[in-house]
Amino acid sequence: MVDIFDEVSDDLRAERAARLLRRYGAFLILGAALVLIAVGAQQAWQYYTAQQAQKAAAAYLALITPIDANAETLTNPDRLAAAKSLENFAATAPAGYRTLALMRAAALDAAAGDLPSAAAAWNRVSGDTAADPLFRDLATLLWCQHELGIAPDSAVAGRLQPLTVAENPYHGLAQETQALLYLSEGKTDLAKALFSQIASDPNATDGVRNRADGMLAKLNG
Repeated sequence: MVDIFDEVSDDLRAERAARLLRRYGAFLILGAALVLIAVGAQQAWQYYTAQQAQKAAAAYLALITPIDANAETLTNPDRLAAAKSLENFAATAPAGYRTLALMRAAALDAAAGDLPSAAAAWNRVSGDTAADPLFRDLATLLWCQHELGIAPDSAVAGRLQPLTVAENPYHGLAQETQALLYLSEGKTDLAKALFSQIASDPNATDGVRNRADGMLAKLNG
């Protein structure tokens, strides 16, 4: 008798399963198709982005190789032309190469004396949410260093402040720039106190500490 009940139970389950399949089978098939489409689309996108990254790498190297090879003989017009080429490349490049291109362009512009163009490139990097935070902070720091005495002191101080915290890898350089800003504002005591803090900071680089010592010697002279 147990076997008969088991057979009846199995038949009922099979019948319910058949009814459910007839009722919802189309949805199950559609769901499976959507999963396959999503997987295929993801693989296609990964292939596409890999191809684009390879193209961007080749294009970036083609731009910077002659710049690096002729670095000692570049004239200012050469630097400005190279910077413009890098900026044009950055307009359509993937995020990583866009950042590298803009940082190189800014350096070339600054070396050629075109600080407004350099500042614009640094601002593009610092405001790019797709860029690596280290590059964004570095771009902000470079903007602050080069805009001392040009941009309003309050603007420079506001952008420096997040970089001066101990957790930031650029905090020593940011504090050095802040101390120089104090000097430009006539706040000598604040500048001396900050230079003293930098000089004794074990996490600051040797160069930053040595410059802080030198500024303290001059200010206390």
